Amino acid sequence: MSKFWSPLVSDLKPYVPGEQPKMRRLVKLNTNENPYGPSLRVLEAIRQQLDDGLRLYPDPESEHLREVIGRYYGVSSEQVFVGNGSDEVLAHIFQGLLKQDKPILFPDITYSFYPVYCSLYGVESRTVALNDAFEINPEDYLVPNGGIIFPNPNAPTGRYLALGEVERMIAGNPDTVVVVDEAYVDFGGETAISLVDQYPNLLVTQTLSKARSLAGLRVGLAVGHRDLVEALNRVKNSFNSYPLDRLAQAGAAAAFEDEAWFDQSRKRVMAERDRVTKAMTGMGFEVLPSTANFIFCQHRTVTGEDLAARLRERGIIVRHFNKPRIDNFLRITIGTAGQNDELLRALGELTG
Repeated sequence: MSKFWSPLVSDLKPYVPGEQPKMRRLVKLNTNENPYGPSLRVLEAIRQQLDDGLRLYPDPESEHLREVIGRYYGVSSEQVFVGNGSDEVLAHIFQGLLKQDKPILFPDITYSFYPVYCSLYGVESRTVALNDAFEINPEDYLVPNGGIIFPNPNAPTGRYLALGEVERMIAGNPDTVVVVDEAYVDFGGETAISLVDQYPNLLVTQTLSKARSLAGLRVGLAVGHRDLVEALNRVKNSFNSYPLDRLAQAGAAAAFEDEAWFDQSRKRVMAERDRVTKAMTGMGFEVLPSTANFIFCQHRTVTGEDLAARLRERGIIVRHFNKPRIDNFLRITIGTAGQNDELLRALGELTG
């Protein structure tokens, strides 16, 4: 620690992102990136921005992108907020909507940025335990609170809460904001955006990093009632009025416009997820039902920590969380068919 640090910095326990290894030969299955490249229309849209216009600031309101997203989901552009990755969008949500007089609620096993934001912004929180099957029980959230946030599908478990159950949580908390973090919803789930016009307390966040293969472009979004979006805009314009550059805005709009590529890409991932799940179950793994582009699993005899280390020796990187209740589990991103074959061969040798 430095004497120049503020007390806030001294007390922070920062989020630890997935490793980006510099190994020469690597099967990288640890950060939930899409194994298939982005739409060619996205690449062309970005190329068209590489001109003298880069000397000018981008549109601070990302108006065209918000209009494209609004048309895609059947909402007004005034109901759409965009930011530099969904993590920035979530940061503005914690500041603008979740800092209340009562503690907010989120699952005990969930996206680990939530407690970091609580610490950074002074948001009081209380975790709600998942059940023994690592599922969210909506009844547990029908209690006094300052707001609710949870991923659906949940991360790192991959478990999905049906839209009807999500609606129960929203309807049961009419006086607080319910944030549904849908980073992985396109791999088999149903978005809650269809409910935003019914519930003024609902805000849905998504990212282009997963199903649309744009983790390197950093684009996230939120959809909800105009009043909620206005709160995010007030925070954004007090922090950074230009969160999305010209390339990001153009590429993101093109990604939403190329539905054929999007549908093909996510179906390929889902098919590989099902194949890997079946194969690993046959090797003695418990694999939780997943509606994401990853699986969450543990072996009946070999520890998760040991498997992660021995896979790494073979150039295969997966994610191990050394945390209560899940310290024996691995989160494994679904890769290409070839990458998944390498994974399965290695696991067969290590557990056979």
